[in-house]
Amino acid sequence: MASHALSTEAEIERFIEIRRQLHRYPELSNEEFETTRRISEWLEEADVSILDYPLATGVIAEVGGLQEGPVIALRADIDALPVQEETGLPFASAFPGKMHACGHDFHTASLIGTAFALKKRESELKGTVRLIFQPAEEKAKGAKQVIGSRALEGVKAIFGMHNKPDLPVGTIGIKEGPLMAAADGFVVEVAGRGSHAAVPEAGLDPIVTASHIITALQSIVSRNVSPLKSAVISVTKLHGGTAWNVIPDRALLEGTIRTFDDEVRLRVLERFSKVVEGVAAAFGTTAAIRWIEGPPPVNNDPALAELGYAAAADAGYQAITPVPSPAGEDFAVYQRDIPGLFVFMGTAGTQEWHHPAFDLDEKALPVSIGFFTRLAERALAFYASGTGTGGGASL
Repeated sequence: MASHALSTEAEIERFIEIRRQLHRYPELSNEEFETTRRISEWLEEADVSILDYPLATGVIAEVGGLQEGPVIALRADIDALPVQEETGLPFASAFPGKMHACGHDFHTASLIGTAFALKKRESELKGTVRLIFQPAEEKAKGAKQVIGSRALEGVKAIFGMHNKPDLPVGTIGIKEGPLMAAADGFVVEVAGRGSHAAVPEAGLDPIVTASHIITALQSIVSRNVSPLKSAVISVTKLHGGTAWNVIPDRALLEGTIRTFDDEVRLRVLERFSKVVEGVAAAFGTTAAIRWIEGPPPVNNDPALAELGYAAAADAGYQAITPVPSPAGEDFAVYQRDIPGLFVFMGTAGTQEWHHPAFDLDEKALPVSIGFFTRLAERALAFYASGTGTGGGASL
């Protein structure tokens, strides 16, 4: 039977209750003021040190430091989504139009539980564990805010996770290399010349241009990306015109591009611009592109992935190699600065992320706490020994 870091059922129930309180009172990105207060109060219960960094929302805390050694970080995101909850749970959102539909309440409760567990072992920790309760992940801005606050300075490596509804409880998805996609958005405005619908030759039809742009964009992945790699271009919004007998002078299309590789990402964005501008010119119109830059791909350090497998084995959980997700995650922004490992935590949910009926199996909470407690201990020992100064070290 798998072991975990919580010694009593009462402890497990405590963190389940914390998760439910967070779920009941969700707050949107950069509005997590009450969530921030609650997290700080819960951490102070265990005498966990709260650090003073210039963040409007979010909490930075630390455990350890009694032994001289490295600093590693554990991160959880704390924001909710603008979704009307349809779960029917007794602890469903008290705020209309706001919901923890992505499980960040689970992530936060898990990190609080890990902080409590590490605090019990503080004298044995070979360094310091920095706890990052990050705001605004859903807007892909929170990681940049944390880095801008200088809370990542001196940190050797960072670890995080996302719940995964399609994995069973007790299963942890660990993979080196790409795990989640770069998530870029685009807005294209096609400018033509309006006219009467019965006299199309008097105008330059932006709807026809936009339609051809959408068709031409489908060739980018099939003819510019290797079959051994992957990319997605989806146009999700097309708007033009106000009347059945009027050709408008403008049309708007929006969508997203998902890639797992920096080189592919740059190539696709470059080809996108060429296709849009070329098709627009061919029809005598013009097109302006506005990019909505998302996070880069989540790209896991190989040595830290090995460490994750070892920590899962220590705790008695099943580690698997997961299928990468085309969703985006701003944890990737941290990995631009320092090595990082992001994993999928099996939660046996019935709905995918962002669904109004999203929920998860709370039995995954002690699994997550047990895994990250052991992972933090292993990571500190790894870097304290000097083997963590480069990739590929033996674990």
